[in-house]
Amino acid sequence: MTKVVNDAFNGRAPISDDEIKAMYLSQVETEAAQSPKLDFPTEIIDLPSRGQFYPEGHPLASGKIELKYMTAREEDILSSASLIKQGVVLDKLLQALIVTKVKFDEILLMDKNAIFVAARVLAYGNDYGVELECPSCGVKHNEHIDLSSFEEKEVDWSGFKPGQTTFDFELPVSKKKLALKFLTQGDEKAISEDLKAAKKVSKFTGVDPELTTRLKYMISAVDGDTDKIMIAEFAKNMLSRDSLALREYLKKVTPDIDTTFAFDCNSCDYENLKMAVPITVQFFWPGA
Repeated sequence: MTKVVNDAFNGRAPISDDEIKAMYLSQVETEAAQSPKLDFPTEIIDLPSRGQFYPEGHPLASGKIELKYMTAREEDILSSASLIKQGVVLDKLLQALIVTKVKFDEILLMDKNAIFVAARVLAYGNDYGVELECPSCGVKHNEHIDLSSFEEKEVDWSGFKPGQTTFDFELPVSKKKLALKFLTQGDEKAISEDLKAAKKVSKFTGVDPELTTRLKYMISAVDGDTDKIMIAEFAKNMLSRDSLALREYLKKVTPDIDTTFAFDCNSCDYENLKMAVPITVQFFWPGA
């Protein structure tokens, strides 16, 4: 039965909730159609996954994503104290910059990393100034890193085919056959929630379950068994030699961008050809 919410709405006959909603949506659509359309410059970004691990027909199966250049509206997002406090400000920023019609939670983490760097380059350019402390002598250096120089990791693609969302790996010791998948942004959110809940227990045990939590989300099946409770228990009790072998294998087969750079200290003899780029407040807040 239609609920009547107003007996004299603007002098008209009784009107229902559904009718009020329809009138409001019609007004919003009319105002949107009449508002000026602003065109923002965009760029097409190549994804490290090459689109291989998305199902056929997925918006990112082409291996590319369209991003728009940042505007003052997105800078409002970056300066939102509420979003910063919630720890979601950068995710909200990326969602605002992605033009391709894709669900944010479906984006693979390997691709999100590349989108993150590309968004920064489009917003503020290639040059990333950061202060680094030499791990050997402690002297601080001002470094300028060219973000456009990052290249994709070398990966053996021969074991993958387009549209393949899972892949197999046999553990060397237990001989268990695992079906694995690459993590998505949605998985990362679920992992964060699990770890947040686990902190209540880790206060007493002193054990941080991040490794096993991530493994249970990466494993889709064990010897063909897809039961999630069984997979969670298996991840907790995996032999350390199997766990190490699995992690080494994932490093080799996971596409990503290489965000390391060469660092030499002018004050001592320290040299490091593979130092990870530190993500500081200057990354998206240059001059902060």
